[in-house]
Amino acid sequence: MMIPFLDRINELSRKQNNSGLSDQEKLEQMELRQNYLKMIRGQLLTTMLAVSVVDREGNDVTPSKLVDEKKVHSSIKI
Repeated sequence: MMIPFLDRINELSRKQNNSGLSDQEKLEQMELRQNYLKMIRGQLLTTMLAVSVVDREGNDVTPSKLVDEKKVHSSIKI
């Protein structure tokens, strides 16, 4: 999944390194970075909730903490 505002984050970062940012651009950069982190964390959570660990005999040995998280999030409709 391409993050639509990633180009703007990179543009602001380059500008910050070259000539500096205005106060408004600093605020925009902070908001974009927070949104970026929120999206990445959501993607990571989705991936982790899809993981199951199986041993060589085919037994599910998924850690109990992950199983509990799956139960919590399966009741939440996104």
